[in-house]
Order: sequence, then structure tokens, then C-alpha cells
Amino acid sequence: MKNPYEIVKGRRVTEKSRVLENLQYAKSNPSVSRCESPKAVFDVHPDANKTQIAWAVEQIYAEKKIKVVSVNTVNIGSKQRRVRGRLGRTSAFKKAIVTLRPGDAIDEKV
Repeated sequence: MKNPYEIVKGRRVTEKSRVLENLQYAKSNPSVSRCESPKAVFDVHPDANKTQIAWAVEQIYAEKKIKVVSVNTVNIGSKQRRVRGRLGRTSAFKKAIVTLRPGDAIDEKV
């Protein structure tokens, strides 16, 4: 996998990922206000390792000169779902929680 866009498929935009991304701006809770490092959540290729993910994120956002401090990965398995009475399965995927250097940002806070 040479192309960074094959490794990182896209941003994961969920309520939980938005909470992680905005932890650095939350000052109301003393335990949360210690988090200075911004975090971002991505959908990644199932075979990608942490080193490849860090490299790909830095290549994709090279114009913003971000530096990846750490990467945590989670493999999410498929689940059974019913659609119109028929049994089916959701897709399995892998997500990466990327911690950036303090002061770096992928999205500028308005």
C-alpha cells in the first residue's frame, strides 16, 4: 500500500468521534481539561498497521504540517441486522484514533 488514500479511507464522523475531537476545547470538567492533544478518528484499511496509518495521515495533511504522536486502532466486527424481516449483516471495519501534537488541528475551530 503506497497510496495514503488506500490506507486512510476517510474521517469517521459520529457523535463519539466529535466528542474526542473537541476534548481539547472543553474546560468545564477538570479531568477533561488536561487533554491538550487533539484527536481525530479515521476509517482505515483492515490490513494497515499503526506506522502506516501515522505516515498516511501525515502525508494527507502535509500542507497543515501536522505531526502524529500516537495511533490507537479498533477492529469492529460485523453485526446481525434485520431488514424487512430478512436477516443480514453489517460490514466489519477498522477505525483509528489518531492523537496529534498539541497545537495541531485538522479542522480549524470557528
